[in-house]
Parts: sequence; C-alpha cells; structure tokens
Amino acid sequence: MTDQGYEELKNLNSKIDELIKRYYALKEENKNLRTLNENLENELRKRENEFKELEKKYEIIKLTGALLGDNEHGMEMKRRINELMREIDKCIALLDR
Repeated sequence: MTDQGYEELKNLNSKIDELIKRYYALKEENKNLRTLNENLENELRKRENEFKELEKKYEIIKLTGALLGDNEHGMEMKRRINELMREIDKCIALLDR
C-alpha cells in the first residue's frame, strides 16, 4: 500500500470514529430528551388534575356563598339547583319506564 493510500485509509478511519462518537452522543441526548419529555408530560397531567380539583373547590365555594346569602352567586346557585332538578327528573322518568 502506498503512503497516499495509507493516509486516505487513516483519514477515513478517523472520520468513521468521529461519526460513531457523534452517533453515541446523539443517542444519549435523544434518551435524555425522551426522559425530560416524559417527566414534563407527567408534570402537566399532575397540574391539570390540580387545576380540575381547584375548579371543583371554587364551584363549592361559590355555591356555599350563594347558600349563605351572597347575592353575587345567588343566580348561579339557582341555575345549578334547576339543572340538578332537571337531571333528577330525567332519572325518575327513566326509572318509571
């Protein structure tokens, strides 16, 4: 083998080594990003659940305020009671069938 062929082979081998290093680095980065993404999705689900619970608590507070005579939420309370009454009436109608 000539010196030029040897240098080309050496250069090619060096490039292959560099590609393999980059491949493993990108593979590790991909793994880390997938883990981060999974953690963020879990955190998002947790926050969504907390938000839903806070909304429920807020509704309870509004209804409690209406029951205690808070005029601001009185109409909301009446609407909610009417809604529940209609739902109960539908259930009774289904049971009568």
